[in-house]
Parts: sequence; structure tokens; C-alpha cells
Amino acid sequence: MDLMEAIKTRRSIRRYKPTPVPEHLLKEVLNAARLSPSADNAQPWRIIVVRDEQIKLKIATGANGQKFIAQAPIVLVACGVPDEAFQTVGGYMSSHVIDVAIAVDHLTLAAHALGLGTCWIAWFKEEKIREILGIPEDIRVIAMTPLGYSDEIPDKTPRKNLEELVMYDRYE
Repeated sequence: MDLMEAIKTRRSIRRYKPTPVPEHLLKEVLNAARLSPSADNAQPWRIIVVRDEQIKLKIATGANGQKFIAQAPIVLVACGVPDEAFQTVGGYMSSHVIDVAIAVDHLTLAAHALGLGTCWIAWFKEEKIREILGIPEDIRVIAMTPLGYSDEIPDKTPRKNLEELVMYDRYE
């Protein structure tokens, strides 16, 4: 699948088959994140690969009871490392959240291109996830995604027209 096709057809998956993800596909997905750009090429992220069934259930609880998360054979937890990030994006913030978002976007598109499903999870209690996974205080949980084979065909979510989103020369 080429990149534009992956971008056009990727959808959030909320039902997963119990089929294990082969290690070589997991590595390809993780490598897509590794290859993503980051400010000053700092790569201020860590990704925790969770396969343990009990830990996945706890993560689902820490993600406000989103039980489907634990259905997938793998949950990826993407963390930002603020101390490793470029500190003055726009003159007011650290790059770690943006850098992790780019890495997660790369891995979700790679997963889709490899026939795997993902679902960006941003609705969670960071302290709960931090406690479950033993994440240090100076590391931030930015996003999570289940990873596995889809057990659904999601509807195509309508998108706004380009004209609604793009302006030229000034904000209007």
C-alpha cells in the first residue's frame, strides 16, 4: 500500500481479533516510529510494548474503562521525555508532545499499511498509567494505541473540505 492510500484508508479500530502480531511486523511498526522526524532529531520518546493480559486490562481501566484496548494482542504506550526535547517550539513550549505525536502517527500508518489496526488513545488518566507501568515522574504519557488485526470494518468518517481548513496568505 502506498503512503497516500494508507492516509486515505486508515481508520480507528475498536474491535480486534485475538490473532498474535508476528514479531517482524511489530518491529516494522516500531521502526516506523524510530524513523520519524523530531525537533533537533532528539527523538524524545520511549514506547512501551505491553502484551501481558492483566496489564492490558489495567491499562483499559486507566483509560476510563475503554475495554476494547485490552482486546488487542498488544498495547503500545508512547511516552515523551521532556528533558531530551527541543525546549522552545514557538518560543513557548517543549517539542516532546509534538515529537511523540509524529512518531505515533508514523507507527499507525505503518501498521495500517501492514494490515494491522490501531486506535489513537488520548483519553486516559496519566497517573494511573504511570503507576501501572512504573513510568518515572519525569516521563510523560502522551498517547496509547492497541495494535492487532481488525475484527471490524469501520465506517468512513467524513472529513471537512479542504477549503474549510486551508487559508492563503493570512488567517481568515
